[in-house]
Amino acid sequence: MRITPENTQAIIVDVQERLFPHIDEHEALSARLQILIRGLHELRLPIVLTEQYRKGLGPTIEPVTEALDAVGEFQLFEKMAFSCCDDPTIGEHLSTAGARFVVLAGIETHICLLQTAIDVLERGHTPVIAADATGSRRPHDREVALERMRASGAIVTTVESLLFELCRFAGTDTFRAISKLVK
Repeated sequence: MRITPENTQAIIVDVQERLFPHIDEHEALSARLQILIRGLHELRLPIVLTEQYRKGLGPTIEPVTEALDAVGEFQLFEKMAFSCCDDPTIGEHLSTAGARFVVLAGIETHICLLQTAIDVLERGHTPVIAADATGSRRPHDREVALERMRASGAIVTTVESLLFELCRFAGTDTFRAISKLVK
């Protein structure tokens, strides 16, 4: 099952200031999220950013907002539900976007990403989990969640593998831009 840019969109989930410092290997996660966002932009994929209860968890971390601001085009949704699909506005957005594949990245893998992935599957889409752009406070929670998503039918991959799959061909301007990002 080939993931193509024509029928893919991305959701960056809840990478917020008050929780992020507690995420295992959060600095590496921040770097992978920035690469993913910039690569998705090179591929012209629509990006959604969510924030879970901003009043309590704060805004999205600065490196992610800077990457998003640099690409310029994204939609921000605040939510209270763990699953993005349980939020009526985000759920409606997913339904009308018509994407076959929904790239998911962010935190926490075992809560919001897992529930969103399961609901994306139930809605007839295929979640694509950029595993190295996900995080949880405890590594075991992340590992178990990734395995449950895989067993449920989600595609679990890495940022670099996903970006090059979406790119498809070497020798293009997009390929050169993505190659620079992942080096």
